[in-house]
Amino acid sequence: MILVSVMYPGGSDAQPFDLDYYLKHHMPLVRERWSSMGLDKVEVVKASGTPDGSPAPFQMMALLTFRSLDDFQKAGAAHGKEIFGDIPNFFKGQPVVQINEPQSF
Repeated sequence: MILVSVMYPGGSDAQPFDLDYYLKHHMPLVRERWSSMGLDKVEVVKASGTPDGSPAPFQMMALLTFRSLDDFQKAGAAHGKEIFGDIPNFFKGQPVVQINEPQSF
């Protein structure tokens, strides 16, 4: 299992983010295209700040759980152009994508 974090930069000079489009159009597209390709879970989180009150470094994050790295790579090859091509419709900046391996403790 892997967790893919798609993080949209925030901070004091953050690009505008169209949350309505993201939740009503983009994330349903992600689920529709990738659920049959190993996407098990999707969680969207919106930043509200940092402990010291400064703007959060990322304003929005999508946390995508895939069965395997291979599944994620195949899903990206099949539909990544369409999904990543939709980003300018809600965010003009460049998201940061990170692949994570969940750990048990």
